[in-house]
Amino acid sequence: MANRVFITGIGAITPIGSGRDGMWRGTLDGKRGVKAIDRFDASLFRSQVAGQVDDFDPSALLSRRETQRTDRYSQFAIAAAQMAFDDANYTPQGDDGDFGVWIGSALGGAAFAEGEFKSYYEKGPKAISPILALSVFPAAACCNVAIHFGLHGPTISNSNSCAAGAVAIGDAFRAIRSGLCRAALAGGVEVPLTPLIFDAFDVIRSMSTRNGDPATASRPFDAGRDGFVMAEAAGLLLLENEEDVVRRGVTPYGEIVGYALTNDGQSMVAPREDGREASRAMTLALRDGRVDPSEVDHVSAHGSSTPLNDATESQAIRQALGARADDIVVSGTKGMTGHALGATGAVEIAMCVLGIRDALVAPTINLETPGDGCDLRYSPETPMELKQRVVMSNSFGFGGLNAAIVMRSAA
Repeated sequence: MANRVFITGIGAITPIGSGRDGMWRGTLDGKRGVKAIDRFDASLFRSQVAGQVDDFDPSALLSRRETQRTDRYSQFAIAAAQMAFDDANYTPQGDDGDFGVWIGSALGGAAFAEGEFKSYYEKGPKAISPILALSVFPAAACCNVAIHFGLHGPTISNSNSCAAGAVAIGDAFRAIRSGLCRAALAGGVEVPLTPLIFDAFDVIRSMSTRNGDPATASRPFDAGRDGFVMAEAAGLLLLENEEDVVRRGVTPYGEIVGYALTNDGQSMVAPREDGREASRAMTLALRDGRVDPSEVDHVSAHGSSTPLNDATESQAIRQALGARADDIVVSGTKGMTGHALGATGAVEIAMCVLGIRDALVAPTINLETPGDGCDLRYSPETPMELKQRVVMSNSFGFGGLNAAIVMRSAA
């Protein structure tokens, strides 16, 4: 028989707050984490705003030696993992081969590599850090987590662009459900705020240029949206099977019941105009969880604040949920956090289960006038009281990727 899978721990590092409570407090306060970039000189770029994490101190959780042999990408992962374990009151067992780690990231350690190339260009080969080769590949995060905590089970990375964190959670969910492992850390980590990476998205005109008012630059579903706002973040969840949840006597945040992944098969950048494959991902995830569309109370939308995505996603939600689409609440939280690429889906899923626990829907910030085609019932700029039985979270990404995760209340 399939195992039931519950979320019991949350680790988060975000521009609006870190740790379970810091992130959730920032969410409920409607905190705007987007500001003018000060990591580098952005004056040459069209877009000059980002969601930065300015209060992260790796030495608070890592030893000096470990800090020296890891980059910010892996440090985010280890710190978020420790937060998730602490939140769940869970101590990993030594020699544990039945515990998995799934971490997604669009870019992995590319930001660190960019800095090292500058050193190489200016000072030559001997200036390169000896940890470069061990830091740039996306699996560095999950491997460093496994090494730090002494974990020996499946350790898997994916680089499925902006859907990577949700894909990691979905794949971990399936592994626990099938009995491949008993528990897992799963989510996404992204640290993309460097000049070359930033310019790669700026040059294709996918990011907001609302530089004069950074706090309102990210505007999911708004008529004035003009592109996404790049951000950094980490979101890792502790997933456990039902037997262990009962044995440990813990109260889970929620249960994951369904997951699906599709591809538009059309463009590396633009979503399908008809929303067909995004809609199919939602439909398949609901079917996987044996959930009828009439049961869905809230959809946490990808809501990237790009002109094409938001209207297409709204249409896809209508296709997947039919008449129910007029009644459900749709939230888009990137107005607060910005878009942390591969980490964003995991952070949003954490917000979803905290919302299930507290009977609250996260606010949709900076939505003043819905844009053309954005005709759903979006959450207001303040937290909305709502008892939620079933919540679905969408994560879409470059390459035509569409991921949907369905969660139920654990009560």
